[in-house]
Amino acid sequence: MRRRIKPIVVYLFLGFLAVCLLYSHQKMQKAYEQQLTDAKNSIPSVSETSTTKTTKSTTDEDEFVLKPIIDVSGWQRPSEIDYDTLSNNISGAIVRVYGGSQITSSNNAAYTTGVDKAFKEHITAFQKRNVPVAVYSYALGKSVKEMKAEARSFYKNASPYNPTFYWIDVEEKTMSNMNKGIKAFRDELRRLGAKNVGLYIGTYFMEEQGISTKGFDAVWIPTYGTDSGYYEAAPNTTLTYDLHQYTSQGVLPGFDNVLDLNQIAVTKDTKKTYEKLFGKVTSKN
Repeated sequence: MRRRIKPIVVYLFLGFLAVCLLYSHQKMQKAYEQQLTDAKNSIPSVSETSTTKTTKSTTDEDEFVLKPIIDVSGWQRPSEIDYDTLSNNISGAIVRVYGGSQITSSNNAAYTTGVDKAFKEHITAFQKRNVPVAVYSYALGKSVKEMKAEARSFYKNASPYNPTFYWIDVEEKTMSNMNKGIKAFRDELRRLGAKNVGLYIGTYFMEEQGISTKGFDAVWIPTYGTDSGYYEAAPNTTLTYDLHQYTSQGVLPGFDNVLDLNQIAVTKDTKKTYEKLFGKVTSKN
């Protein structure tokens, strides 16, 4: 016959376990709060007169203050954006013009032709407020022929707005030889007249698919860390890149939902690289 455990012993044990769990939770919460504090403090520089995170170039005699750079598409509805306020809190916008040739009728952000539903409103609104605008296309071609066709549609719709840069967003494997397909997309853009063509790609996907950045005018990479909404650290990569998408959970005045936020690579001269991607700095920036 087993010895009966007294209730008081059980209660004491459960109480002790509860205290341990509470202590562990508080410790983890404190560590997380410290992580966010460290993330905020790791931002290169903060403007005391702005309500948003800004970085400063230290390589120019004249101070250059860089506000966040956003990328938007039809998923960010124009009717939900206060463009006056948002424009005052950013230094540039990268607008999706083409969502890929495999778009279905159930997609709320792009037409079945692949053209983004909101790109015209986004570009017009930002340019009206003197915000430099670059454009991007999400690549979904399943062959060299389809990649070239996507490039033509992208350029046809974007070129009338004279964007500062054309970006090819590559996130999905749609061909056995993705490098060949992306090269065809880029070369078709150049043939049509695009002067500045960049590549948006994750470093892991790039290595996995053997995609080369050679031949592109700039490289834009996403690395989020904990995706806290703040800049946390420079990407852990040896790849030479120009633009860093550091969160998908950014919040800025003028839009009540979250945004992708980007900044110039901390390894590059801020002002020089910004002007490469968005044109000469004006007093607004």
